[in-house]
Amino acid sequence: MTMTGQVVLPTDRATVWAAINDPDILRQSIPGCQDFAKVSDTEFTATVKVAVGPVKATFKGRVQLTDIEAPTGCRIVGEGQGGVAGFAKGGARVRLDDAPDGGTRLDYDVEAQIGGKLAQLGGRLVNGVAKKYADEFFGNLSRALAPATPDAPAGDTTASDPAPRTAPVGSSS
Repeated sequence: MTMTGQVVLPTDRATVWAAINDPDILRQSIPGCQDFAKVSDTEFTATVKVAVGPVKATFKGRVQLTDIEAPTGCRIVGEGQGGVAGFAKGGARVRLDDAPDGGTRLDYDVEAQIGGKLAQLGGRLVNGVAKKYADEFFGNLSRALAPATPDAPAGDTTASDPAPRTAPVGSSS
């Protein structure tokens, strides 16, 4: 499975870079994330609950950052085991650049392999769910990075529109 996309986040590159290296922000942003812990400056462990069609599983795995070019990008490599549901492993290339209208443009290219029951579900379903999870992740990340508005009560996310501007470049299985 491959997936590429682009999202514009509402803050500068250095802040986005810090956020994608912050286990607390990542834990809040990853859909279904139950635990996300920093092992070293380039390694994390994660526990994530997912549902793909009729298959529901909790994946435990490791994530490593390589080819680091702070604050412009890196490669993210990870793998996880979901018991009888199967496994997932893959990598992503993430690039950060200044967006023309302000903020930061994040481009990503993902390659992933799945096995077990997940692989039996079919590419269209898996790709659709992967795209949904990616959109949810970037929406959560964008909200975490959005500047607080003085007229909004604490916890109110309706006063501003922090949703990222996304442009999926394409996806295929």
